[in-house]
Amino acid sequence: MLKGIAASAGAAVAELFRLSAPDLSVDSTACYEPDGERERYQSAAESALAELDALYDMAMETDEATAQVFDIHRMMLDDPDFCDGIEDGIGAGHCAEFAVQQTADMLAGMFLAMEGDEYMQARAADVRDVAGRLIRILKGISEGGEHFEHPVIVAAEDLLPSQTVRLDKTKVLGFVTKYGSVTSHSVILAKTLGIPCIVGMGSDFDAISEKCMIAIDGSTGEVLPDPDAAAIADFNARAASFRAQQAELAQYKDRRAVAKSGHEVLVAANIGSLDDIDAVISSGADGVGLFRSEFIYLNSEDFPDEETQFNIYKEVLSRLAPRPVVIRTLDLGSDKQAPYFGIDNEDNPAMGYRAIRICLKEPHIFRAQLRALLRASVYGNLNVMFPMISRLEQVRQIKEIIAGLKAELDAEGIAYSDSIQFGIMVETPAAAVMSDVLAKEVDFFSLGTNDLTQYTMAVDRMNARVSDLFDSADPAILRLIELTAKNAHDAGIWVGICGESAANTALTDFYMSAGIDELSVSPSSVAAVKRAVLES
Repeated sequence: MLKGIAASAGAAVAELFRLSAPDLSVDSTACYEPDGERERYQSAAESALAELDALYDMAMETDEATAQVFDIHRMMLDDPDFCDGIEDGIGAGHCAEFAVQQTADMLAGMFLAMEGDEYMQARAADVRDVAGRLIRILKGISEGGEHFEHPVIVAAEDLLPSQTVRLDKTKVLGFVTKYGSVTSHSVILAKTLGIPCIVGMGSDFDAISEKCMIAIDGSTGEVLPDPDAAAIADFNARAASFRAQQAELAQYKDRRAVAKSGHEVLVAANIGSLDDIDAVISSGADGVGLFRSEFIYLNSEDFPDEETQFNIYKEVLSRLAPRPVVIRTLDLGSDKQAPYFGIDNEDNPAMGYRAIRICLKEPHIFRAQLRALLRASVYGNLNVMFPMISRLEQVRQIKEIIAGLKAELDAEGIAYSDSIQFGIMVETPAAAVMSDVLAKEVDFFSLGTNDLTQYTMAVDRMNARVSDLFDSADPAILRLIELTAKNAHDAGIWVGICGESAANTALTDFYMSAGIDELSVSPSSVAAVKRAVLES
């Protein structure tokens, strides 16, 4: 039995189809005609853009999320860091192919170095995909598609978006890859299709024959080449069991989450972009408990202006209305960095210059976001949440800024809703301990259990050597949750949980006993959490 990272649940048995990859190897051959190499590169970039336009249109017919990936790739072709790196490489005497490869390796390495930020690490695959496209065009290799005569399990070293869009998805039963993480594009696609996916097999991947029958279980990470009759029956039974579980869970997704005690809980979704809205709706989520606005900044080459943000907030609010949408203000710093912010390296960034600390020290950034949020509020049910609060003074400073901005909008004749709720994340022990005081200043609390656990247990959650101490079910954490919930209710405000432990159904009974009012989880977990609440 071979193993990889269990990334998308389900099981399947089928013939393996290994995706062939063209030879994109390059060498550092010196170039004595840089002008000619620049022309070759510019021509390849134009051809790449045309290909991406076609792929975008193709993907939009069936898979909007994948289409957005190609939109990102189109923008990457014009990215100053990418383009300047290539130009510099050509200017240094390298051929265009090597300059592209060298630049891609540098940028991909930067993304992969962002430990703990799986989203940004996954962008390394996008850089490599764009670079591979340019190198293929420069080498005169055409882009081919893959066609299957019967159902298959697709294997690849690292399945790229440009490869997946050309697959006949009606005949793909699963994915296995040598590299990648749980945020790889292959995983996103597998979850969309509802098929198993195993990534990061490493050397075990090389033990799979080019063509063989293969059995996989995306829940356990197990990969079995050439299964015998008994193994085939076992994996087919696992597949049937998974389908039955999904069918059962589907019965819960649109139900109200009311515990046996009569306590009702809002089960909301955590999202990172507009691309996730369809998943929120299809999952049966009661709203959005965490919209990570930092990704607007991370996906931008410069500070996103008020109008850009307004359009994004307007769309998410209007598409989900009348569902409540909690938008978290900028939460950069620590393991999430945007180079144009110019934040110096810190010895302990998790406790450094991040989130609300940046916003209050650089009010021009904060004001643009808050104005955009206020303007967008008339299009839906907006709740605004401020991260990393540790002092009462921070809350009062925020309220003062908001009051000033409302006065500005009034003077300009710009409308905003008078029913916006403003709340804070309780993710520092200070906020939890002072929650009785803070509750009198805000409309809601949302417990960020990832950071709350990290700070309370004095454990860097990215450090594998102390990972055994990172436990969101530790009695110390549960006491802080209970305290926060009690103080919230005493002040007449609601309290939710938006950290990962919200989806831990082993804790659902505890959350119900504590009176938690909202649980915000990934869209794929909504039905399971609703079932757990109904059964608690």
